[in-house]
Amino acid sequence: MALSTFIIAGGVALSALAAVPYALPGSATVERSAIIDATPEQIFPLLASNEGFQKINPYLDADPNLKITLSGPAYGVGSSFAFDGKDGTGTQTITAMEENRSVTNLIDLGAMGKPVQTFTLIPVEGGTKVVWTTTSDFGMNPIGRVIGLFMDGFLGETYEQGLANISNAVKAA
Repeated sequence: MALSTFIIAGGVALSALAAVPYALPGSATVERSAIIDATPEQIFPLLASNEGFQKINPYLDADPNLKITLSGPAYGVGSSFAFDGKDGTGTQTITAMEENRSVTNLIDLGAMGKPVQTFTLIPVEGGTKVVWTTTSDFGMNPIGRVIGLFMDGFLGETYEQGLANISNAVKAA
């Protein structure tokens, strides 16, 4: 009798443990912002172009061997690039934009998901507030839901570097 009670209790405990990830949020958002001493008209071309983005791409700072392959139109919706490096492989494609206001990208990471990244440009005193936001939808993927708890830690410093790169790029232009 004691063995069957132990087996039942163990099964209940394992079932409860397996259910925990489904109680976690099904999506995660990471956001960073900075005020850049430039106009939206100076910043927008960097974000709305596959080649322009490489001038501010923070992943190039972290991985000098990162392979980038540009594709699609050079500018605007459909402008894209593939990447292959130490942090993973995938593509980033502009899916929507509003001139001098926002650029939205779909990042295709294959089995790791398809986060949506948006840059919003807000004119403010002293320049432009650039808001970099990425939202990942994990659906019912329990591993994704657990990883979502750590997304801010994974991406936050990278986005801060990218915002610094925007500032440096517009100063150099």
